[in-house]
Amino acid sequence: MGFRVIKTAIAALMAVLVADGLGVPGPTSAGLLAILGVDVTRKRSIRTISARFFASVVGLLFASVLFDVFGFHYWVLALYILTAFPVIVRVGFKEGIVTGSVVVFRVFSEGVIDVEVLLTQLWLLLIGLGSAMVVNLAYMPRTDNTMLEIRQHIDQTFSVIFTRIAQTLRNPDDDWDGSEIIAADQAIAKGTSEAGRSIENQVLNPREDWKVYFYMRRQQLDSIQNMMQLISQMYLHMPQAALVAELFEQLSVDVVAEHYTGRTEKLLQQVDDQFKEMDLPATREEFEVRSAILQLSRELSQYLKIAKKDKAPAPVELKQAEA
Repeated sequence: MGFRVIKTAIAALMAVLVADGLGVPGPTSAGLLAILGVDVTRKRSIRTISARFFASVVGLLFASVLFDVFGFHYWVLALYILTAFPVIVRVGFKEGIVTGSVVVFRVFSEGVIDVEVLLTQLWLLLIGLGSAMVVNLAYMPRTDNTMLEIRQHIDQTFSVIFTRIAQTLRNPDDDWDGSEIIAADQAIAKGTSEAGRSIENQVLNPREDWKVYFYMRRQQLDSIQNMMQLISQMYLHMPQAALVAELFEQLSVDVVAEHYTGRTEKLLQQVDDQFKEMDLPATREEFEVRSAILQLSRELSQYLKIAKKDKAPAPVELKQAEA
């Protein structure tokens, strides 16, 4: 049984009991309106419940005029749909069309249009949608643990990717299908969705830490895919490739760290300095491969810049220990 089903049951029961306790006719209608009002996030709940209430008010105004002028005939319901729906959509209450229709059809079933009937429908709206609002705002399940699990999965997957890249650099004939990249892409998409839902549940001062994290990983995954294209051009065993492989081995450790350590960045600077001291390529094949290796180191530098900008810096104590 899903949590939303439990919330729906509570909201419906609350609406029926309140309406019945206040002596409002048709208390079960309040329960039905509560069912329509329960939503998945707090912010969305506020938007949709507001839209449903105002769409119902607009619908009641149209229905009052139509029923008063033409009477209670079935074809008048069709006329109501043709005239009221476009107006409701135009004023921005599209999500409330169904709720408004339920209210109007209830008025039609009464066969009477007067102040008492309209007030009754307004009371049912307030009680039903109000109960849904109370339940929605009262509690929403926290997703921090879920996002933490997703983060750990992404970090571990990135670590495996960097380890496999290092192996491929040392052995260009290494057979790797790159399935981890697909798994990382799926995990990032799931994490981004969960982060968006978490923000929707924070009405005041929403924290966007998780959104920033998954956005960072999305950018880095794009960088990794660029690296894969460069690695596919390396068909010779080169000492420069072995040096870069050490970078990725270090990165496979750093990527699972909670903070940005800077170790790979320092090692990359050392490797760049060594590249500058090496002799120029002697053959075309060596030139092509070394060019790809150099571009790979540049792409790795871009990856690290993204991490340095968006990943939390290492604590002072950790930096001093590393120094």
